[in-house]
Amino acid sequence: MDIPASQFLHTNQADEAYIRVGDKSRKLTFEERMQLMYDKGERSYEDTAVYGATIDDINMDAVAEYAKLVGYSRSPLEYLRENNGFVKTNKKGEEDVSVACILLFGKNPQNFFPRGRTRFIRYEGVDEKVGAEMNVIKDVIFEGTILNQVKKTIEFIETQVREHTFLGQHAQFVTKRDYPEFVIQEMTVNACCHRAYNIKGTEIQIKMFDDRLVFESPGKLPGQVKPNNIRHTHFSRNPKIAAFLKAYHYVKEFGEGFDRICREQEANGANVPSFRTDEFILKITVPKVTENVNVNVAKVNENGQKVNEKVNENDIKVTVKVNANRHGLIEKLIEKAISNHDKLTENRITIIELMIDNPYISVVELAKAVGISVNSIMRNIDYMRGKYLRRVGPDKGGFWEIIE
Repeated sequence: MDIPASQFLHTNQADEAYIRVGDKSRKLTFEERMQLMYDKGERSYEDTAVYGATIDDINMDAVAEYAKLVGYSRSPLEYLRENNGFVKTNKKGEEDVSVACILLFGKNPQNFFPRGRTRFIRYEGVDEKVGAEMNVIKDVIFEGTILNQVKKTIEFIETQVREHTFLGQHAQFVTKRDYPEFVIQEMTVNACCHRAYNIKGTEIQIKMFDDRLVFESPGKLPGQVKPNNIRHTHFSRNPKIAAFLKAYHYVKEFGEGFDRICREQEANGANVPSFRTDEFILKITVPKVTENVNVNVAKVNENGQKVNEKVNENDIKVTVKVNANRHGLIEKLIEKAISNHDKLTENRITIIELMIDNPYISVVELAKAVGISVNSIMRNIDYMRGKYLRRVGPDKGGFWEIIE
């Protein structure tokens, strides 16, 4: 008998489910059967009631913020009772609080999910060593709600990413990161969004080596998602958590994220992520961009067509020195502002840093990078023009110059 793969759990007349192991079939235990149903999406663990959890365990301010974000005008408690099954009345007349509700709005989700957290580990070298040879140089744990974990984890990983600068087109220095910003954000979000929260014995672990990032998340690839179709097949193990993160703009477009991760890696001359499952842990390895000797630099030929130029490794300058020069310049500008009783806000300093990194950056690109409107960018530029920066050349084709 041949049974094709599907999104449902198949059972026999005795309501027994089996799994094929080699040339034999093994009966699934109750726990294995439930896990398979969660993985296939036939049941959703995020809808399960959390034993012992009550309304008092919910941070209503967080609920109110989210309700406002999605356009809900009534009270936070009414939102929980009326939407997504966050709070439901059971047969005994008691209110059950769901897993998703605790993970998204809980005052302390780790009271109920002690390992529902994210751990970042930085290793020295390319191997994971233990005992007397242990090579861990950073070990940081992020707790709280899923939104807090996502924010704090991304912010911290960004502090660990190195940049490499080389001379590109127009005699302009071009900066390449070890890992594209989008890749770090999307991989972190995926780990928190799609992990199997019913597996409570371990946390999400993000391991950084000298040549790669490894994201380890409890649970296998969900539903019909396989390594060979993941770029174009979408399935959410925790759809309510995914919708929540989308409202906060951490999930861009459903089903688009991993394909873009691969495109970002390929555009930077790096290999796409690889997958493997060890027992119940999904491990995704993201190769470091700058491990490649050659870097692709976009140029335009005399016919106006884009071509690729290979830059030799000897031309690549490690940004540690460049960053030191940049930081030194920023410090001088801040000292200048203080002596003139002037004020360089965080946004203005960020704008200057972006102009130092890319003198040809546009106002639209600045707005996107800083996270404020184009009009706000223009107001900040007008304030600093002549004192800290100047425009050299026309609006189109010119560049920014920092005034020391």
